[in-house]
Order: sequence, then C-alpha cells, then structure tokens
Amino acid sequence: MVDTHCHLFLEDYPDIDDVINRMGNNIMVVSGFDDASNKEVLELCSRYPNVYGTLGIHPENVDEPYDLDFIREHINDDKIVAVGEIGLDYHYTKDNIGEQISLFSKQIEIALEFNKPIVVHSRDAINDTYDIIKKYNIGSKCLIHCFSSSLEMGREFVKLGCKLGIGGVLTFKNSSKLKEVVSGIDLSNLVLETDSPYMTPEPFRGKRNEPYNVFYVAQKISDIKCINIDDVLKITSKNAFDLFDFR
Repeated sequence: MVDTHCHLFLEDYPDIDDVINRMGNNIMVVSGFDDASNKEVLELCSRYPNVYGTLGIHPENVDEPYDLDFIREHINDDKIVAVGEIGLDYHYTKDNIGEQISLFSKQIEIALEFNKPIVVHSRDAINDTYDIIKKYNIGSKCLIHCFSSSLEMGREFVKLGCKLGIGGVLTFKNSSKLKEVVSGIDLSNLVLETDSPYMTPEPFRGKRNEPYNVFYVAQKISDIKCINIDDVLKITSKNAFDLFDFR
C-alpha cells in the first residue's frame, strides 16, 4: 500500500513509532504545509525508511511568513518526492485570491525547475486550479490531493495527465459525488491517501486517522468497481510509483 498524502507530525502523533510500525513496509508520503512542518518532514524522512516527504506552503498560510528558499534548497534532498501541499483554497476567504495564485504559481515553477511533481490542494477553487495546472502544462506530474469535485472535472484533470487522490471521504454515507468519480474514472488514474490525522474512514470515523486506514479506502474502491482489493492495491501503488521517485 502507498498512502500518498498524510501529515504525521508529533503534535498529533506522540505515538508515531507505533503508527508507522502498523504500516509495516508500506510507504507513507508526509506532506509539509508551512515552514515548521517542512522541517519536520525532513526529520521524519531521515528517521523512518518507508517515510517519504513533500515540501510546500499551503494556501491557507499565504498571509503568514514563509520561506520558499528552504523548499528550493531541500527539494532534491533524499526521499523528498514532490512540491506540496500547495494550491488554492477559497473556502474561508476570497480576499487574498491574487496572493494565493501567486504563491501557487511560484511553487509550480520550483517544481518545474527541479523536475518534481506537485501535490495540489483545491477547495472551492477547482476552476482556477485547473486553469493554472493547464497553463503550466504540469498535469503529468500532478496529484490532486483529496479530490472532491465532479466526475466531469475529474475527467478534465485526467486529460491533463493528473492523478486523483482518493481518501476516507469515499467511505462516508453522503459521498455520492466521490463514489461517482471513482466509478467513472479508470483505476490507472487514482491513488490512495488518508490525509491523516483528518478524514478518518468508516468504520473509524470520529477517531484520529492514520496511514494504515488507507486499506479501508482501497476496500471501498474494490466494492465500487467490483474488482479484487489486491488489484486495487497493486494498481494504485504502481500509479504512486509512476508519479513519485521512491528511491
């Protein structure tokens, strides 16, 4: 299994050794979102053999101090596989759209300079997200984390070459739109994620999420697509390996 997007920071995981041990030899990609978490990502990658990382500034942090030079200096460090979590989030405010787009674009340019994929957060901003990814022609090196838009938009992102991240929301009773996406998009375009410690899947909803629960996301995909769960795990893992350089 590959959990392509999680946040395994000590603030939420004082028992982090146990959490990582439950994943066995399976891979976790820990995503940075600000200066402090980017530094912690590097520490986690050096400490655990099956933990990889991404470095980025989340759009919600656009109004806080951030250091893009740190990302540039460390993006080629061992086990850093992408620029992320980056993107656009208009959910709480649209007053800083220009600043968000500028930050998103600058980080895409770092990814292009160093030939790295990007891991994209998009909330209530799907059209601008699409337009920017298309403009930079980076779709073949792009993961849309926690995809939550329509099947139609999913197909448009897939046409650009993007992979869609599918997480615990898929197991929720009210997730009909995401179930439609999973049903209508070929498995070759999907990867698994947990977004730990958030978005805990059924049957553990309400508890802290952790990477091993990516298994329950795979199980739900298996049910929806009527295919063997081993095939889901095999194909989604291949997709993750195709996107990220797990050296």
